[in-house]
Amino acid sequence: MPGRDPIDEADEESFPASDPPEFTGVIAGVPAGRAPRVLVDLPPASADAEVFRAALARFEGRIAVTYADAEGADFARALADADVVVAQGLSDAELARAQRLRWLSSVAAGLEEIVTPALFARGVAVTNASGVHGPNIAEHVLAMMLMFTRGLPRLYRAQLLIVGLGRIGEAIAARARPFGVRIVALKRDRATRHDAAVAVDELLSMDALDGALGRADHVCLTVPLTPETRHLMNAARLARLGTGAYVYNVSRGAVIDEAALVEALRAGRLAGAGLDVFEEEPLPASSPLWDLENVILTPHVSGATPLYYHRTAALFADNLDRFLAGQPLANRFDPTRGY
Repeated sequence: MPGRDPIDEADEESFPASDPPEFTGVIAGVPAGRAPRVLVDLPPASADAEVFRAALARFEGRIAVTYADAEGADFARALADADVVVAQGLSDAELARAQRLRWLSSVAAGLEEIVTPALFARGVAVTNASGVHGPNIAEHVLAMMLMFTRGLPRLYRAQLLIVGLGRIGEAIAARARPFGVRIVALKRDRATRHDAAVAVDELLSMDALDGALGRADHVCLTVPLTPETRHLMNAARLARLGTGAYVYNVSRGAVIDEAALVEALRAGRLAGAGLDVFEEEPLPASSPLWDLENVILTPHVSGATPLYYHRTAALFADNLDRFLAGQPLANRFDPTRGY
């Protein structure tokens, strides 16, 4: 396990930024002697539930599926027998009722507020919806870039730095390439790619960030929030950017030191920022970001898409194949990385 977290110790309540309890892994795996019971947090008559039914049709006879809104009594009752839950997350009270739970398939990408100490200690397998958000968040970032540059000639000469080449980062790279942008990407584990067919001009390790910032015209932050990435873009790193550089954050608000960002923007040390996430959400009316003309603000909506549950259902069905076959789950939470 990692060493003790130096960030907060006394007053930080979130996880995995705080020290995790010891992982047990005692109830992971397929239940013996009966078909797994799957509980999906969707109203049974909704269009999204129909999408899930279609995706799971091939499992008929091998699983029992219940669709119920998490706010209703049916969901609470079904928790007691659920082996698998598809939902944003579970409160500690809901987890206490879900004594048979073996796998939580979260429909969210970021798990920093979902993998609570209680859930972690239970040893339940937890997966996220990484990959669902890639196309639409990438399009959101490109829209911000075009709004700032107001024309292709300037964008053509620009250099794009992607901090975190995961599925969202790859989607940004694929969509930026036709504009002639030179793409430099940083990744924690350069040997692991989701789609190696997505080309970048340079692929660097995260410890090369300081050197890469000085040559970037556009910096896209697409990293998960962990103790290592909290305030990754601090005052010192923002100072490494040129006065013509733009910063985009579509990951988690705390990846940027917001006060340092405001100071850099006010002082003219940055050309602008496109922000979809914030350290406090919703963004308080008192935030100075509202008054800065070189900032584009959107309310944590870059991941929204009419196809959200189409993609989520397909991802869950693929993972359900693995679950039933006793194979490792894709997108599984790794406590050593914090995501």
